[in-house]
Amino acid sequence: MRKSLPSLLIRVIVGLVFFTEGLLKLLQPDELGVGRFAHIGLPIPHLLAPFVGGVEMVAGAALIFNLYAGDAALALLCVIGTAIVTTKIPILLGHHLWHFVPPKLNHYGLLSFLHESRTDLCMLFGCTSILVENGLKLLKKQKWYAR
Repeated sequence: MRKSLPSLLIRVIVGLVFFTEGLLKLLQPDELGVGRFAHIGLPIPHLLAPFVGGVEMVAGAALIFNLYAGDAALALLCVIGTAIVTTKIPILLGHHLWHFVPPKLNHYGLLSFLHESRTDLCMLFGCTSILVENGLKLLKKQKWYAR
């Protein structure tokens, strides 16, 4: 139990954060869903935001209940990687990255990036930890006749 407690805590907090953020994308679409995706400059925000919200909810629940946790962590790594590239890297650079515009801040650069992306980085490392510990189940090749 003692050895598995840190893994359990990481899975639960990462799962809870993603689950609630996915739910909020659906409950508050103008602020955190479609409106935010449109403001960031992501394509087809009216389809992408609910899809990402759904992925975050399903994968977050999978982490909480330890069901295909490694596979769920991989899906969430794609989500958080996209979030970092589209919203936080422009802060690091202090200018546009493709068509992604940095928000209006007093300061840009490394320290501002680290401050603004602290939760994203925690989710990135948490998902990586879960993936390394649990591995992939769905993406492994299995013969239909093998047991």
